[in-house]
Amino acid sequence: MGKDLIIKTLKHESVDSIPWVPFSGVHSGQLKGYTATEMLTDADKIVECMKEVNKLYMPDGLPVLFDLQVEAEIIGCELMWADYNPPSVTTHPLEAEKGIPCDCKIPTPESGRLPIILDAMRRLKAEIGDETALYGLICGPFTLASHLRGTNLFMDMMSDKQYVKDLMEYCAKVAIAMAEMYIDAGMDVIAVVDPLISQVSPRMIDKMLKESFISVFDYIRSRDVLSSFFVCGNATKQVEVMCQCGPDSIAVDENVDLPTAKEITDKYNVALSGNIPLTTVMLHGNQQDNIKCVLDLLDSIEDKHNLIISPGCDMPYAVPRENTIACAQAVKNPESSRVLVENYSSSFDDIEVEIPDYAASEKVIIELFLLDPEQCAACTYMLASVEDNFDAISDIAEYRVYKYFIKEDIARTQKMGISNLPTMCIDGEPKFISLIPNRDELIAAVKEAAAKK
Repeated sequence: MGKDLIIKTLKHESVDSIPWVPFSGVHSGQLKGYTATEMLTDADKIVECMKEVNKLYMPDGLPVLFDLQVEAEIIGCELMWADYNPPSVTTHPLEAEKGIPCDCKIPTPESGRLPIILDAMRRLKAEIGDETALYGLICGPFTLASHLRGTNLFMDMMSDKQYVKDLMEYCAKVAIAMAEMYIDAGMDVIAVVDPLISQVSPRMIDKMLKESFISVFDYIRSRDVLSSFFVCGNATKQVEVMCQCGPDSIAVDENVDLPTAKEITDKYNVALSGNIPLTTVMLHGNQQDNIKCVLDLLDSIEDKHNLIISPGCDMPYAVPRENTIACAQAVKNPESSRVLVENYSSSFDDIEVEIPDYAASEKVIIELFLLDPEQCAACTYMLASVEDNFDAISDIAEYRVYKYFIKEDIARTQKMGISNLPTMCIDGEPKFISLIPNRDELIAAVKEAAAKK
């Protein structure tokens, strides 16, 4: 059974085939005609949609829910709901004044949407849990801290390291409470999803964040349950310190070269999951593109021990179901799938885009190349770093936002030679690559560009 493949892989045992885990998220709502909001707020719809994913996509493992705002909503963040994305955080309770929420804010089974989620988990465990490994996804401590504190958190990391450690300790308590509830509801794997980890240096992770992550993974292990550490963005430099936090596996997106990452994870005997591109392949490609991509991933890895094939992150809502089915077929039947893409070559539409004349512009042009500012936490906070501080530079700068799920913006990203997302360019120069600048860094970079005009 598929569940056995996942369990054995995460226990680093030998398996006779590569496991497949589709991160179907709100996309699963599309399969049954529900909006993201409808699905994420109704236990019956979660169960219905996950059973459909289980039937169509033949997963070995399956996340029950992909929503990093559950904890933030409980603690006091306001959310903006959407039809085609998970909700996004719009307010940060600790933005104006530093503080640590009291322990009465630690989630309990009665908090927020947890009664709905826990009910869905228990029902899915009973209905499909014998054949499919069920993942419970929790918001990682650093991303939760950013939900609470906003972009000020990145300034805190420079000016008040002890506060960051204290806030991380609280957020780790939240993560442990969530893990406890999800384990009690029958989840086989607890995935700590922390997209913002890619936005800070390994040194800062080691000094301020690592201890909290270790405490979460230690707790999961103490319950005799397996774990995974999800990250978004170009986390190549962070993979080693992530391994040192003690997860059983790590999941990376298309920004990370899978063979390079696997060389690192193999040193620590940590399984690696990844990393089918979400937009260029799954959303905008065809079935042959998806089959070829999976086969290329498999062929790029010499030692397939400790390997799981999955999308790079939460799948976009509108991914055609036939594309995901193609991925599943390629993972499960790689040799017969090769016949379908023999001599096939894919090319992205040749879309004409106009690159700004930076030298002729009176103002500095800030360009934000993002995956999706409504769904990708790292993208959300990179955009916020500009919006929140624009008052200080609006007389000398303007900014533009490009989204990697829009074909024209994909073409622009490729024409500009942007290889990692999110990236902030200033007058055409990639200035902050998978790193969120604090207020001082942003203002200094813009003023430096303005002085050259």
